[in-house]
Amino acid sequence: MVVGVVAFALLPYLTPKFFAKYGGRVSEIEAKYLLLALFALGGLAAWAGSEAVLPAYIIGMMLAGTVGKDHALIRRLRTLTFGLLTPFYFIRAGSFVSVPALIAAPLVFIALFGAKSLTKVVGLFPTVKAFKYQPQEGLYYTLMMSTGLTFGTISSLFGLNHGIITGAQYSYLVATVIASAVVPTMIANQFFLPKHLLQLKPVEEEFGGTRTMEPEATPAEGD
Repeated sequence: MVVGVVAFALLPYLTPKFFAKYGGRVSEIEAKYLLLALFALGGLAAWAGSEAVLPAYIIGMMLAGTVGKDHALIRRLRTLTFGLLTPFYFIRAGSFVSVPALIAAPLVFIALFGAKSLTKVVGLFPTVKAFKYQPQEGLYYTLMMSTGLTFGTISSLFGLNHGIITGAQYSYLVATVIASAVVPTMIANQFFLPKHLLQLKPVEEEFGGTRTMEPEATPAEGD
């Protein structure tokens, strides 16, 4: 915990300086720097009896502002994480789910899913409304933010590995977490998608002459 606190405090300060001095090279030193931090703190967390994904989760929040400024780096990291690292984690987490346990007690899953969805909506919807979005937008953002997939899976896996919960309880929790990510997203995209924000126009991009689409600026934004 001490090493983690120190690292999380120093990384937002050191990372921009490191990128400014050594970034933009063919060796992709920015990605290596981030992977070193992720694997070093992840290995330390696993050795200490925690979950290796937890430091990565926190590092992602701490460095979102710094890394988010480099769109090319984001693309490369997205390919690496979603193409290689994330699937291994979720395959491992999903391999402990017992389908027979879910079939044997479906009402437990339904009750947990209902409680999780209700508490998320009750907490999120008034917060979203405070920003004075249109009703359709407010419902869309509420449903899209109702998930807890990453941290819910981390905490469930921690409980299983340390004997805090049983395999059946883990199955109910992970199934609930996955359903709370998938079902609200499907409902939001099907019924509450703010289509008025999807007025797109083609924009030329400097990557081999390809074309992308970006939202068209409103008059206020244009001014």
